[in-house]
Order: sequence, then structure tokens, then C-alpha cells
Amino acid sequence: MPATVDRFVSENQSRFLDELFDFLRIPSISTLPEHKADVARAAQFVASALESAGMEHVEVIETDKHPLVYADWLHAPGKPTVLCYGHYDVQPPDPLELWKTPPFEPSLRDGNIYARGACDDKGQMYMHIKAVEALRAENGGKLPLNVKFLIEGEEEVGGESISKYVPAHKEKLAADVALVSDTELFADGVPTLCIGLRGLMYLEIEAAGPARDLHSGMYGGAAPNAVYGLIELLAKAKDANGHIQIPGIYDDVAAPAAAELESWRRLPFSEEEFLKQEVGSSALTGEPEQPVLARIWARPTFEVHGIAGGFTGAGAKTVIPARAVAKVSLRLVPNQNPDSILASVKDWVRQNTPRGISTEIRVLSAGPAISVNPDHPAIHVAAQAFQEMLGKPTVFIRSGGSIPIVGEFAKHLGIPTVLMGFGLPDDGLHSPNEKYRLSNFYDGIRTIAHFFERYGGSGGQR
Repeated sequence: MPATVDRFVSENQSRFLDELFDFLRIPSISTLPEHKADVARAAQFVASALESAGMEHVEVIETDKHPLVYADWLHAPGKPTVLCYGHYDVQPPDPLELWKTPPFEPSLRDGNIYARGACDDKGQMYMHIKAVEALRAENGGKLPLNVKFLIEGEEEVGGESISKYVPAHKEKLAADVALVSDTELFADGVPTLCIGLRGLMYLEIEAAGPARDLHSGMYGGAAPNAVYGLIELLAKAKDANGHIQIPGIYDDVAAPAAAELESWRRLPFSEEEFLKQEVGSSALTGEPEQPVLARIWARPTFEVHGIAGGFTGAGAKTVIPARAVAKVSLRLVPNQNPDSILASVKDWVRQNTPRGISTEIRVLSAGPAISVNPDHPAIHVAAQAFQEMLGKPTVFIRSGGSIPIVGEFAKHLGIPTVLMGFGLPDDGLHSPNEKYRLSNFYDGIRTIAHFFERYGGSGGQR
């Protein structure tokens, strides 16, 4: 990286951090209707930051839900085009009492930024904007390649608006590769590119029992209980060793190749440290015959995220609940078809619903797993740039998480995505006290700028 860009980042660290803190103070919680205005305010913040960085054609695009933000700079003829993606919406911060400092009042402690969205994804997305600003500032207003931005405000609630926008605007969004920083380093200081993501199917399963809540003394022992019926159903989904019991769930699962498994074995991974430092439990669960990395990267899952029903307030209310709802997700892996899996789940629920209970399934989101070819020229350049900046060989991993837009870009734009993230495994995404390493924020800006320089210099060979 030219010393001028590195110097610009160093000289502007305080300003960059102040701007990020202002961004993090906006409670852009996309799932809560009462924060709709805050989400819109965050979109305007992103648009203003893009304009300040010198991007052109900046648009705040209204949708049926939350805005998209678009911008571009297309004055590098013959050079490749990178489409930068990120999201400005965040998860709810609950439970608030577990935060050491308020979730929307950023705090700097022990070299980390603590705030909701610090890592996922405001802090990481903002690196892209600052990398563009640094390059333009030190190159007479020019960039080494063409850049487009598409930033959304619904990633945490399924990304419905962007999934409609991308196929309808293929020419506008045309690029050679997409860049996403919404993943993590495998370990501190280890440059990491993610080349596989699990898919996600998010469901609500509602159970109905009696016509109304009933007095448990008068009807207990004879009337069906919706909460208990839902628990009984969900308890059948997995056996004691974590094997999913839905017929057909494993039929199309593609096992990792031997070379990929061998590369995982060379990663600096400790099951004991993973258990103590990241999970924080007494034991790991799941398929005992599968290595831990395979369980979290390459195997399907069935998880229950919450159950609501009956009475949960202070004191006592002796009712037999008439309704209960569970939030459930399945993580999917390559070769699994979401439509086929959904059909299997519906059939399983129908066959296993307890007597006296009726069930309804609602699909909140569904998307397939994706994989990225590590031999693509852009991935190769990104790996080189990463290695040169962090001083260690770049490793290739999968992620157990899901970023639906990566599949949308592949399907509709025909481009791969460079998944170049700078989070750490213990950053606490979606949890209280979410954090982001301050040095990773600055190193990320420098590394992304270096990737742009290297990829622009390569001519974007396809």
C-alpha cells in the first residue's frame, strides 16, 4: 500500500472514529416498527457519508419497508467494477440489563468499540466508505477501479426489499465482483476469506388448542395445552445426540471434500477454547461423529429461538393456553433445496402434531447455501492483499451464518462475492456487549484500499 494512503488513514483516525460513533448512536432496529424513523435516519447517514467520500449518483431508494442506498464512481475505463454491499440495520439489543454500557451509546474499552452494530455491520460496512475516501484523497480524486455501493436496511429481517431490487436492476448493478465485510477473521491476526455460507429458513410454528384460555383447575387433565403441545412437537425434532429427525433432511447434504477437511485440520482451532471462550457452556452438543467445524459450517441445523404463549408475567395465572408460537430456523448447506426442505418440514409437523392441537407454519425467509470459487481472480487478489497487509498467509473457511445477498448477486448478476471480514469470533454478534476491535477497523480500511489497488492493477482478469 502506498505510504500516502496509510498516512491519510493514520492522520484521520480520530475523525473516522467520531463518525462511526455517530452512526452507532442511531438505533436502526429494522424489526421494530417503532424504530422505522431511526432506520430511515441511518440510511440518510450512509448517503451523506458516501457523498462526503466523493461518490456520485447517491440515492436513498424508498421501498415497501426500509430504504436502500445506492452510489457509484465509474471513471476508470478498462478497469474492473466492484459492488460494495453492507447493511445499516441492527438487531434488537435485548436483554438491556446485560450490557455494561448502553447499546446505542458507543464505548471504547480495552481497545474495543462496544455498541450494537459495532461489528455487525455498521463498523465493517463503514470501512468500505472510508477506504474509498482515503484512495480518492491521495490520488487526486481518482480511484484505481470502478466502485458501486448498495447498502440495505433489512438484512436482519430477511432482506426482502433488496431481493426484489437486484433482479430488477441488473444493468445498474453490473459488476465484476461484489465485496462484503460482514464476516470474521478465523483467529486474531489471521487473514481470512470465507468461501461458503449456510442458507437459512426462518419459520414461525403456531399451535392452537382450546378455543380460548381455560381455567386449569376446571379443565386441566382433559383440555389440550397449546404451549405443552408445541413443546412436545419441537422435542421430537432432534434426538439426544443432535441428529435432526425430519425425514429427508440429510438426503442432499454434500460432504466437504477431503482437501477442504484437511485444510480445516490445519487451522488454529482448539475445541476446548471454542467451548470456554466462545460458547461459554459446560459441553458442546450436536452430531458427535462430526468434527466441530463441520457441525457449524457444513451440516444442517434445527434451532428454536423463542416460544411465546400463555402467562409469563409476575405472579400466577392458572390458565391452559389456547395459542403458542415458536420461532424456528433451519440452516441449510450446499445441495439442499429450500423448497424441498420446507415441504419435508410441513409434512413432519403435520404427522407429529399432538392430538387436540392444530398447527400452522409461516415462512418468514428462505434462502439456499452458497459457495464461492477460491480460484476466481478477484478472490486470488483479495487473498494476496490480505496476506500482504496482515503479514500471514490467508486462510479459506466456511461460515455457519447466512448472508442472503451473496446468493442473489450470484443468481441475478452472475458475480462472485469476496467475503473479507475483520470481526473476531468473540465479538458477540446479536448478543449483549457486541464489540469490534478498534485496530481491526483501521486495518480493514487499509486492507480494502489495498485490495482495490491490487484488483484495479490486475485489470480484473476473469
